[in-house]
Amino acid sequence: MLENHSSLISMAVPSSCEQESDWVCVSYDILSHKRPLSEQSEDDEEEEERKRDCRDKRRKALDLVVDNVDYTDLDELIISIGRDISIYCLLHCSRSDYGSIASLNQSFRSLLRSGELYKLRRKMGITEPWIYFSCNVLEWVAYDPYRSRWITLPRMPPNECFMCSDKESLAVGTELLVFGKEVTSHILFRYSILTNSWSRGKEMNFPRCLFGSASLGEKAIIAGGTDTLGNILNSAELYNSELQAWETLPSMNKARKMCSGVFLDGKFYVIGGMASNTEVLACGEEYDPVRRVWRVIPNMSSGLNGANGAPPLVAAVNNELYAADYASKEVRKYDKVNNSWITLGQLPGRPSSVNGWGLAFRACGERLIVIGGPRWLGGGMIELNSWIPNKENPEWNMIASKHSGSFVYNCAVMSC
Repeated sequence: MLENHSSLISMAVPSSCEQESDWVCVSYDILSHKRPLSEQSEDDEEEEERKRDCRDKRRKALDLVVDNVDYTDLDELIISIGRDISIYCLLHCSRSDYGSIASLNQSFRSLLRSGELYKLRRKMGITEPWIYFSCNVLEWVAYDPYRSRWITLPRMPPNECFMCSDKESLAVGTELLVFGKEVTSHILFRYSILTNSWSRGKEMNFPRCLFGSASLGEKAIIAGGTDTLGNILNSAELYNSELQAWETLPSMNKARKMCSGVFLDGKFYVIGGMASNTEVLACGEEYDPVRRVWRVIPNMSSGLNGANGAPPLVAAVNNELYAADYASKEVRKYDKVNNSWITLGQLPGRPSSVNGWGLAFRACGERLIVIGGPRWLGGGMIELNSWIPNKENPEWNMIASKHSGSFVYNCAVMSC
């Protein structure tokens, strides 16, 4: 998660206007080279002259930072400390502040749109998971749990066939991918936080829907699903968001649709699913990216999904696997040694679902998040409930709520 480092520009501010003022004050201190009080002259005239000089320098700093004049070297960000230290400071800012920082001038804007900062944050282990979900067709919102802030994404491009089709979503790197169908083919839309815009994404080598997926950093794996003819697949692919490229992986041992995916201990797991329209799979499969082989795990998803229900609701926190049993409304933890599930306690009582549909269960940093709405409020509210897993029974806290549709169509967590 985001480290609590102090830096020249990492500060919590309630608005972009106040942030700009703070930035200017910081820039003053950086560029004015203000002397300590102990070095000031005791002579009043010299003191006044020094203050006037200091004010003049600060005004010049204001011109440089706020008025966006041309720098001698456009590669410099904060001129007095150079590009490298400037970037180090920016790495430890909240990504909630990046939009305001990008508005300072072209140099900051170009840096942020390049994606360089996010690559460096990933290498340094600095991540802030935000929760993205859709309760209305073509509309997405994001929630920043660190600032308790809602963000409305631009509306997706209109497409009538896509609106009516089954959709899958996946967050990887700095992208949100939404998969759906047109009349005779599959389609992929890609939202980038670097440009705050939607575009058509590159299609998979074997387009599909109803697959299991998970991401780790800038890469994601999808497995199983159905093709345009409804055939159930055992194939798998890896997506690299930095290259925007798909790579075909070795196929699973069993074809399956309506399955779930998760990364655990550096390996990718496909859990549950359907081998046909009536046959529920209780087994899971483990993919080792180093050895590039699949291994069947019997009874890994026993009881987590049914023929008419949603895919298994699973999430991994600190390399521990959890599941939301929507039938019994219980939270379970996976015992890796004994290949069994242990019941921990209850899910939050207010969010409801239809056989698991309309309810989201996700990992967000060190938390488990349940997203859904109570039906008895007329379907006009969505709630986010959070619990940090520990040895005690689950104690859910509602961290946010919003007037919205109460049925979650798609949900993904982007950590960057």
